[in-house]
Amino acid sequence: MGMSVTISTANHDDAEKILKLQYLCYQGEAELYGDYTIEPLTQTLDELRAELAGGTVLVARLGEEVVGSVRGAVDDDGTARIGKLIVHPRLQRHGLGGRLLAALEDRLAAEAEAKRYRLFTGHRSQVHQRMYRKLGYEQVGVAEPVNRRLSLVHMEKSAPQPPAPAGSYAATA
Repeated sequence: MGMSVTISTANHDDAEKILKLQYLCYQGEAELYGDYTIEPLTQTLDELRAELAGGTVLVARLGEEVVGSVRGAVDDDGTARIGKLIVHPRLQRHGLGGRLLAALEDRLAAEAEAKRYRLFTGHRSQVHQRMYRKLGYEQVGVAEPVNRRLSLVHMEKSAPQPPAPAGSYAATA
């Protein structure tokens, strides 16, 4: 009998597990860009713990093992900034990344009133760009290059608006 993957809020004890998984998952990106100094590979445990304390961090677990994670926080203008969506290489291409992203979007909309979701990925990361497009994201820009090898593609989608309360009417022009 197999175990199913569950998604929940990360806790302080997950920080080391997330950091190790992050290091594993970003090796391919580092290789793609020929740059092993990208931020996910140089982030410290203290920096990750600060992210745990200051935003919403979800983890996917297979039993006790952390096999995925994603982070997000909502700005004052309602923009949810999403980052570091990771899935263990052995579980990739089975929809877990999409499940994690959808769970985070739902949480940020319900708890922090997100109006839009924004994320970024590397300009050569075609697999990631395809996945985000499939999940409703559209490219909204390309940032100045991080270094001579890497530019960041910014993608965004609107958060679904909550239904109007029963008995209220939308104004029409």
